Amino acid sequence: MNATETIDGPDTARAKSQGAEKRASLYRMAMPGHLCPFGLKSKSMLERKGYIVDDNLLTTRDEVEAFKNAHRVETTPIAFIGGEQIGGYTDLKKHFGYPVLGEDDTTYTPIIAIFGATGLMALAVILNLYNGFPVLTFLKWFFAISMVVLAIQKLQDVESFVNGFLGYDLLARRYVPYGYAYPFLELYAGVGMMALIGTGSALIWLVAPVGIFIGTIGAVSVIKAVYIDKRDLKCACIGGGSNVPLGVISLSENLIMAGMGLWMLGIWFAA
Repeated sequence: MNATETIDGPDTARAKSQGAEKRASLYRMAMPGHLCPFGLKSKSMLERKGYIVDDNLLTTRDEVEAFKNAHRVETTPIAFIGGEQIGGYTDLKKHFGYPVLGEDDTTYTPIIAIFGATGLMALAVILNLYNGFPVLTFLKWFFAISMVVLAIQKLQDVESFVNGFLGYDLLARRYVPYGYAYPFLELYAGVGMMALIGTGSALIWLVAPVGIFIGTIGAVSVIKAVYIDKRDLKCACIGGGSNVPLGVISLSENLIMAGMGLWMLGIWFAA
């Protein structure tokens, strides 16, 4: 008996998802060398929604291809609910009302995650090293740590970052190597600021001008691209390939870098 003869057809798959109780049938890939993550997530979602899941495993490539041919689908998993073919994991999310981003849809989720985490890290530093809660010191740590984390995001794929950065940065467009240097300069400035917070050391002069320079160039570039030229661009602030829109977030990042540099020079002059 070949794989085609053992695969449930559309009528059988729909029938398995019907009944007096909340039932669903799911067909997912579970081969020895590959366990489909979307199949597992689909099963988990259905169970969380209170469905009894008839879980059908496609354990060979022949079975997968036979199922796709029988049901005229291009991918697995495929879920059925109440006799209706719903589709794959993304289709299930839509069916249950979860938001699903399109390829070109923008989102601020990565920025919220980064700033939420860096805020908590700054809070941990303050609680561990300082008495009370010095707000200005907390902000210094928060901004410096955020610079480092944002630099790490860019350094994960410098080429991809540069591709996005060249879309709007004025200096990088004139001198492409600056785009490659930018993540390292941001990392250097962020770590330097963390090391020199609260000090009046002359080493500030090795760090602060870098933050002021890249922050000012970046802020001017964003203002021109977004608020003067009215261009709709994606921000390279968290690395290439993100769906974060260029605008207030990137402008804030650059103004913070420049502001931190000026702040540190002010501390040095006051010392």
